[in-house]
Amino acid sequence: MSLAAAEELAEDRLLDGRVRLLQPRQGLRAGLDAVLLAAGIRARPGQTVLEGGCGSGAVFLCLMARVPGLRVFAVEREPALAALARRNAALNGVAAQVTVLEGDIADPALRRALPRLDHSFANPPYWPDGSPPPEAMRAGATHAGAGPDLAAWTRALAAPLERRGSLSLILPAARFAEAAAALRAARCAEVVLTPFWPRAGQAARRVLLRGHRLGRGPDQIQAGLVLHEGDGWSAAAEAVLRGGGALPEH
Repeated sequence: MSLAAAEELAEDRLLDGRVRLLQPRQGLRAGLDAVLLAAGIRARPGQTVLEGGCGSGAVFLCLMARVPGLRVFAVEREPALAALARRNAALNGVAAQVTVLEGDIADPALRRALPRLDHSFANPPYWPDGSPPPEAMRAGATHAGAGPDLAAWTRALAAPLERRGSLSLILPAARFAEAAAALRAARCAEVVLTPFWPRAGQAARRVLLRGHRLGRGPDQIQAGLVLHEGDGWSAAAEAVLRGGGALPEH
């Protein structure tokens, strides 16, 4: 789908309305993964961060809603989505703090345009093979195809990090071992695994992994977040998804 016919866009609200997000009505749409990833990034005001594959900008906008004063660099290979991410930054009043670069995250020339970073993060294409969805932008977001694989994404996101800077990835639980190995290969150790449980007692379907550039400490498995209780979200999930809070560290 082309976004040139801009008025195939819908405006959604994230974090109980604190983030306004224009998205395509059909196909690629940000949601739960974007909010959870943003909640897991341990950024502080005034730091510089990078998002790989930013799409329409949902992750970095949710992060900026929680952490004021960030300088954001974002990379997106689809020109229409890069333009939409810039439009969403303006819609949320943070355009002056956001630079959206068009290109492939693994392109060395693009990486040379980046400053040193405190944090990097992505919701990368997570399936290396299989049948992609028919909508081209959605397929590009979920299936690696001919693009960079997970190891290449991780190397690219790690390269500009300052010592002890963090690299965060949200992925299906089935890929956590591969992602942890990719983090270590990119010299991001002290790997922290945070599971997202659909309900108490159920297997996690999504996980967040965070590594630290040149870290030397032990790996950790966090208690994680139970998403649903009864007929709705759990209280802990509400604090993140509606309240805009950070994921608990324990």
